[in-house]
Order: sequence, then C-alpha cells, then structure tokens
Amino acid sequence: MRPNVLFVEDEEALRMTVGDRLRSEGYIVDCAADGDEGFEKATQLPFDLIILDLMLPRRDGLSICRDLRDAGLITPLLMLTAKGRTDDKILGLKTGADDYVTKPFDMQELVARIEALLRRAPTGSTGNRDVYQFATIRVDRRATEVTRDGKPVNLSVREFQLLKYLIDNAGMTVSRERLLIDVWGYNGNIFTRTVDVHVASLRQKLENDPKRPMFIQTVQRVGYKFMPEVTTS
Repeated sequence: MRPNVLFVEDEEALRMTVGDRLRSEGYIVDCAADGDEGFEKATQLPFDLIILDLMLPRRDGLSICRDLRDAGLITPLLMLTAKGRTDDKILGLKTGADDYVTKPFDMQELVARIEALLRRAPTGSTGNRDVYQFATIRVDRRATEVTRDGKPVNLSVREFQLLKYLIDNAGMTVSRERLLIDVWGYNGNIFTRTVDVHVASLRQKLENDPKRPMFIQTVQRVGYKFMPEVTTS
C-alpha cells in the first residue's frame, strides 16, 4: 500500500519540492499551508505520517503537535524547522514529535527518516492466510494488495492494517478502544474519532453503499463488526 503523508509547510516552493519528491518515491501527499488547515486535516483525514513545520502562520507546529497528542492521535510525526538549537529539538520531541529534521536538509535524509518512522509504526495482528476474499474483494496479505472486482483499491498503510485486523476478528464486535490498542498501539487516553475516520474511508473504498455498509457494520456505542458475505482460503 502507498503510505499517505500530510505535509504542513507555509513555504510554497518547499511544499512543491518535497511533495514532488515524495510522490516520485511512491507516497500519496496532501499539503496544508498553515497551522489551522494542518490541524484540521490531521484530525479529520487518515494519514500514515505527518511532516510538520515548526514555524507556521495562525498556529505553530509545537501547539499542533501537543494538541494532536492530547487528542490521542498517534500518527508518526516528523518535525521540520529552520531552527537548529538543541533545546528546540528537545522541546519538539517532548511535545510528542517522533523525529526532528533541521532546514536546510538533504532530501535523501528526509526520505530515509520517513521510511524509518513508517517501519516503526505499530501494526495489527496477522492471520495465517495470505489471501482472503469476501464478495468481490480480494485481500493479499503477502503482497499488501487489495482488489475490488479485479481492480486495485488504494488503501493507506493504516487502512490496510485495520482491514486485516477486522478480517482476523470476523463476526466479532471490536470496540474502538481495542482497535486503538491493537492496530494503532496506543494505551493512553483515547481519541475514537481516529478509528471512525479510518472506518469511514474503508467503507468508501469497499462498500457498494457506504451509508448502508454490509461488511464493516457499526455496533452502536461500542465499535465495529466485520461481516463478510463470502470467505475463502
């Protein structure tokens, strides 16, 4: 699956340069030009990694990082800034950033840091079957590919992990809290909106009618249940 990255940066030239490079590396990139837009996208849309500039209009990167972590969002976060002082780096990491790169930076180093953060991101449980099929949807665990009616379905890394977990627990009601722990690896105060956003995105991509889902069903006030029509080994 192609990782989905949010890049929050007020310099247009840098947004274009980094965005183009990451897309050439196979990433899906969404951008925000100020702190308010960045925070809104980070909390409303599913991303596998966030690159966040420290100095931003309307809302600075540190406050965004702190508020995202306080809300329970555990998406890997790479802080990007022109400041190079050690105390700034320590403050960013203490606020909740997972890594820190100082401008000007080497593009290869940035890509390497992103790859390292994605490798460390928690994953969900895995089953024994490499290929799982329900209705016209085929999930290939080994190749990390999903097709629907024989056509590729583009899922983010986290969406694929969530789908695998739901498949592994087919027919069982899984709470939002359990999903946050087992798929996201989070153990503190929860932010259930994170789960809901990812489930909504999966439904848009997999369900014939996302408003009346057949496969990923809502269990009111609890969580979700995966109910496949057809399963094969």
